Order: sequence, then C-alpha cells, then structure tokens
Amino acid sequence: MDSVHPDDNEWPPDAAAPPAEWGYGQLSRLFTGDIHGAAARDAPAALSRACVDLMDVSGASVSLYGDEDARTLWWSSDDVAGRLAEAQYTLGDGPCRTAMRQAAPVMAPDLARAPDAWPFFVQQALDLGVRAVFCLPLSTSGLAIGTLDLYRTTPGPLSEKDLALAFPAADAITTALLALQAHEGGGDSDSSWLDAAETDHEEVHQATGMIMVHLGVDPLDAMARLRAHAFSHGQTVTQAAFDVIAGRIRFHD
Repeated sequence: MDSVHPDDNEWPPDAAAPPAEWGYGQLSRLFTGDIHGAAARDAPAALSRACVDLMDVSGASVSLYGDEDARTLWWSSDDVAGRLAEAQYTLGDGPCRTAMRQAAPVMAPDLARAPDAWPFFVQQALDLGVRAVFCLPLSTSGLAIGTLDLYRTTPGPLSEKDLALAFPAADAITTALLALQAHEGGGDSDSSWLDAAETDHEEVHQATGMIMVHLGVDPLDAMARLRAHAFSHGQTVTQAAFDVIAGRIRFHD
C-alpha cells in the first residue's frame, strides 16, 4: 500500500508553474513570511492550516520525533487528526512512523482496500471515518525530524494540484521549525523545540522505567508491554502510563 513520491520534492523545474487558482500563490506568501519572535511559533501551524484550506483533505497534523519512542504532537487541525497521531504512538506503527523510518513519503489512498500494511492502525482509522492518509517526512540532510500527516474521509489519491502544494508545504514547515529552533534555542539544545519530543511523554518514560524494574526487562520490551496493555484495554499509551504510575496497573512476569 505504501507508495513513495519521487525524491525530488520540489516542483519540476521544466514543468509549467501551477495555475494561480490552485492557491499556490497563497501558500507561497506564507512560505516567504518572516519567522521572528512570536510569529515564529505560529508559522508551522499556519502552514499546516493552509494545507487543509487549500487542498482536498479533511485534516492534518504535525508530529515531531526525538528517538524511536519519543513523539510530540506539535499541531492538529481537529480531534480526528490528533487521535490518528496518538493511535500511531500507542501502536508503535502506522504510516507516519513508516515515513519517519524510511525518510520518504507514504501514500495510502484507500485504507479499506489494503488493510494488511498496518492492520491495527487501519481498523482504528476506519472507525474514525478516515479512508485515506498521506504522510510526508519533515526532513533535512536526509534526516527526518517529524511528519506532516494529512487525512481524508473519502478514498482516492492526492491530485496533481495537491501534490504540488503538499511537498513545498512540508519543506516550508521544516524550514519554519528549524528557524524556530535557532530562534528559541540560540544554539542551546536544552531549550530547543526538538527536546519537547523527549519530554512530551515524560509519564510514558516513567512508566516504562517502572515496568523495567518490576520485570527486569529492557526499555524496548517494557514499552512493548505497555503498548500491548493499552491496546488490549482500549487506552492510549499515555493513559496506560498514568495508570502504571498511579499503581492501578501492575505488571507481573
């Protein structure tokens, strides 16, 4: 089901420019806006919102990643987009995680027709009324720092028009985030937005540490057990972590 767009994420130089009515001009104005002060923090959300406004999609989200199991949801257009992102974090699998691992776009134009790629995620997405997802990595120098995730409640691939907007949008969001990191961090990584990916789920890290101590397992095994419990009880992994910390869940070997 995964399909990867050509590596060149820019509009082909020998192709005609997208028609103005496609909204490309509006997005371009956002691309070239100054990223300073308070406006810097708003830029990624403004660019993501432009995707929803100008493209044939139902919603969008931006997730940033630290290590394999550290994720922060930077922005989501609606509750469904947020729940899709949380579902993938809980399951440890899904199109955005595939896009992160491969540092390449993942297009799933009809989830109902190909349920085998991410079976548990697909079922949750369909239950939310989602029929198509499109995940673009936010990458620089071959390293993906997050994903721009688009969803639609009707099946079908992105049109040529939407592709012409989506890839520049992902590049612009990446640029905005890196500019924000430089502005807020001032070279000090301790204050950068990327560190939020490490701290956003502090409770999850605390809970996995407790499971490691109780069962004498490594971090990956502890996280897998927490995810399995969350999935089997219809919880998010964050909700399960709170229960572990509160003593409402106890793991036994």
